[in-house]
Amino acid sequence: MKRGALLVIEGLDRAGKTTQVERLVQELDARLVKFPDRTTPIGRMLDSYLQQKSELDDRAVHLLFSANRWELAPSIKADLEAGQTVVCDRYAFSGIAYSVAKGLPFDWCLSSDASLPAPDLTLFLTLSPSVAAQRGGYGDERYEEPGMQTRVRAAFEEIEARVRDWRSIDAERTEEEVWRDVSEAAEAAVRHAHGPVRPLFS
Repeated sequence: MKRGALLVIEGLDRAGKTTQVERLVQELDARLVKFPDRTTPIGRMLDSYLQQKSELDDRAVHLLFSANRWELAPSIKADLEAGQTVVCDRYAFSGIAYSVAKGLPFDWCLSSDASLPAPDLTLFLTLSPSVAAQRGGYGDERYEEPGMQTRVRAAFEEIEARVRDWRSIDAERTEEEVWRDVSEAAEAAVRHAHGPVRPLFS
């Protein structure tokens, strides 16, 4: 059964995810989903937290991020089954990595996202925290500081070991060099998307 592909772009802050996501959505005529989706009631709570306008317990924050993804999971699955490719700017892996970096247990963090639609391809844009700190806008949001980013990167490495169809891409290169690798991998994933949508971490 041919269907749409679920493509996820992950990475450290300021790795250029948004730029690559926008190009990919246009190239593939795909649906764009950004996490957190700050337009929903849960998303507005997360937006306030991320902009450091409110404080929440770390476990509550993690579950809110997860709930935000579950809000959109039915429509993502329906689109995939209808043949529409979906590109996500961040997904469950970011939620797990940032919570683990704050000291929460890995398996507890993973459990709330188990059975979400599994990506056909996850592209992880990797760069050093020192390079990220030199890019424009760094430090505007809560988690953009070198120590946190180093811990997040270590957590992503642990996640990678548990996820199928994961590819790391060096984001310290030029936008065009990164785009060449992103587009090539994404187009291959779209060509090979078939069968039912798998549950995440199955």
